[in-house]
Amino acid sequence: MTRQETFKKIEEEIVREKAATLGRAGERLEAALAEVAALGAAIDREADPRRRAGLLVEYEAARRQAANARQILVIQREAIGLRQHRDVDRQFPEPPVRR
Repeated sequence: MTRQETFKKIEEEIVREKAATLGRAGERLEAALAEVAALGAAIDREADPRRRAGLLVEYEAARRQAANARQILVIQREAIGLRQHRDVDRQFPEPPVRR
């Protein structure tokens, strides 16, 4: 195998790993947003004020976790050269603050 072929194989492996890392970051964000949505639905169904307050605390923690997962996705995108994040904004909107 020539140096050029070896270099090409290494480049291909790096591209695959970047894509896999970006995919995992997206999956973590999707899971975090699903958790926020589930807690939001539970809050909407809950009539007991104490339980609702507890769910609101959980919701806010999950919302912060989703924001962190989103930031990681944006960083991963920037690391591979993607500087525009409008698609991320559209596909993964930030969950609202609930009171």
